[in-house]
Amino acid sequence: MDPFIELTVSSRKSQKHRRVDKLLAQLENGDTRIVSELSRMGRSVGEIISTVDNWVKLGVHFFAVKERIVLNGTPDIASKVMVTMFSLFAEIERDLISLRTKEALTAAKAAGKRLGRPKGVLGRSKLDSRKEEISQLLSFGVSKSAIARITRVDRTTLYHFIKSRGLVF
Repeated sequence: MDPFIELTVSSRKSQKHRRVDKLLAQLENGDTRIVSELSRMGRSVGEIISTVDNWVKLGVHFFAVKERIVLNGTPDIASKVMVTMFSLFAEIERDLISLRTKEALTAAKAAGKRLGRPKGVLGRSKLDSRKEEISQLLSFGVSKSAIARITRVDRTTLYHFIKSRGLVF
C-alpha cells in the first residue's frame, strides 16, 4: 500500500510552519496530491501558483476538490490559467471577509458595544477540575514549580490560576 500523508493546518501559517516544505521533499514523479480547496494551500495567488508549479515540475498529479481542478503532472497553459483564477478568487474572498469583519467590529464599537470578554469574569481554565488538588498541594508546602509539573502546565499558567482563584497560601 502506498503511504498516505495528511496535513491539517491553517493556510494562515507560513509554508514552513505548515510543513509543506517537508511534504514537497517527499513527493516524487507520479505521486498524487489532493487538497480540499486551493485556498488551503496558501495566503496569496503567488504562493499557491508557486506551490502548484513545483508539483507540476516534479510530475505530481494534483486534485483540488472544491474547484474540480485536475492536473496530471504535465504543465499546460489551461491548467495554469485555472489555478491562477481560482487562487485569485480565493485571495479576494479572504480579503473581503477580513474587511467585512473589521467594518462590523468598528460599527459595533461605534454603537457603544463593548467588545471582548466582560471585565471581572473569570475564563475557564484547564486547571478548574484540579482546583482542590492544587489547594491541597499548596497547603502541604509543595512548590509551585512542582505543582506545575504534576499538573503538566507551564508555571505561568499555574501562577495565573492560583492568583485569579485566590488560592495563595
